Amino acid sequence: MKDPQKLFEPVSLGNLSLPNRIAMAPMTRNASPNNIPNDANIEYYRKRAAAGVGLIITEGTCVNHPGASGYPDVPYFYGEDRLAGWKKVVDAVHAEGGKIAPQLWHVGAVRKAGTPPEGDVPGYGPSGMNVPGKQNRHVMTESDIADVIRAFAEGARDAKAIGCDAVELHCAHGYLPDQFLWEGTNQRADQYGGSMENRARFVVEIIKACRAEVGTEFPIIMRWSQWKQQDYTVKLVDTPEQLETFLSPFVDAGVDVFHCSTRRFWEPEFEGSDLNLAGWTKKLTGKPTITVGSVGLNADFLPQPGETAFRSAEPASLDELISRIENNEFDVVAVGRALIANPEWPALVKAGRFAELESYSSKMLMSLK
Repeated sequence: MKDPQKLFEPVSLGNLSLPNRIAMAPMTRNASPNNIPNDANIEYYRKRAAAGVGLIITEGTCVNHPGASGYPDVPYFYGEDRLAGWKKVVDAVHAEGGKIAPQLWHVGAVRKAGTPPEGDVPGYGPSGMNVPGKQNRHVMTESDIADVIRAFAEGARDAKAIGCDAVELHCAHGYLPDQFLWEGTNQRADQYGGSMENRARFVVEIIKACRAEVGTEFPIIMRWSQWKQQDYTVKLVDTPEQLETFLSPFVDAGVDVFHCSTRRFWEPEFEGSDLNLAGWTKKLTGKPTITVGSVGLNADFLPQPGETAFRSAEPASLDELISRIENNEFDVVAVGRALIANPEWPALVKAGRFAELESYSSKMLMSLK
């Protein structure tokens, strides 16, 4: 078994200096009644920072737009009471020596009308599609687009104001920004649709608007993925050349760090190379990257075709992960379910107490263990 101490080296992601290479991956748990982080939420994050997580990336937290939320009891990132709740989370994480970045979120056409607390507000999408070819949501106007861009920018502004160390823009997994990037759900004929450059315009404008609010020094992380919750097999790009073209506008707009979401971090992204998505992104952009995907576990989170429930997973070797860090493939490792099952995961790994790591069960996702 490889020495895990490589995970515990200090690292700088541009202007974001971290005590180690471990991040907490964002995980929605529907555990914020009235959409406000409460004392249990504060303790949930504090406990993991105390165990040695270098960077807490919060669960998705909705920006100030009526269609942003698609699930009950998720936290919001606007309004006096909600921001006050997040300020307590930030202070608790800082008191334990950790850093924290809220993940700003708009679910777009994933939203179903009737979801509380917004009720009959429809899902919003570039072409009114949650899945390709099925238009059953609100088609966004240019005014809608401007409203959402402004909501993300306000969220970034407020993140800086309450003392967060960075902000993450959720542009992955088939949610609204990703619906613009994905040709299958973006069939617009205006400047936001058509070519890859046009489909990226919405995300580029979000990044620029956020950068204008937070200044040049505050770190902006962009989370993106090839796969979508609507279709695990989707790819936005098929070659390294396409990937470079795809990423360049986001770098130019002001992204500091790319959080590259995959279901299994060890899988190569393109034929002919062992590099994963984070590895290719780092190689082509020169920007720091965060990898994620079943770290420390032997099975991915999402059900396979024909399965009806999320699966359990057992602790797995970290040797492959550590080898890739040693090869400078990526900079930071986001740990998700293993930190749900084991709040003290970093401390246990650092001490070599692997036998004490517990398995993950989907029933744990709502746990405040």
